[in-house]
Amino acid sequence: MKTAYDIILRPIITEQSTEHVDIKKYVFEVARDANKIEIKKAVEEIFGVEVMKVTTLNQKGKKKRTGRYPEGSRRDWKKAAVKLTDRSKTIEFFEGLV
Repeated sequence: MKTAYDIILRPIITEQSTEHVDIKKYVFEVARDANKIEIKKAVEEIFGVEVMKVTTLNQKGKKKRTGRYPEGSRRDWKKAAVKLTDRSKTIEFFEGLV
């Protein structure tokens, strides 16, 4: 059985994702085989918050070249945007970024 730390891999900290911190919306990289229910339970367990909505997105890896002929690609990954309820506390990790 997977733990919550196997599902939530890392936070996504970009300019666009930090703009939504004031409305309690946070973005994480998650395991590719995780579903919305597992992501919701993992975030609630790790951070002790109440999750209202989870939105997921499968991100395809970009094509990259390292020379003249060899062409590879970055790995595919999954992103989850988590919206917290109004009465829920904020996630402390993201507070210093705003």
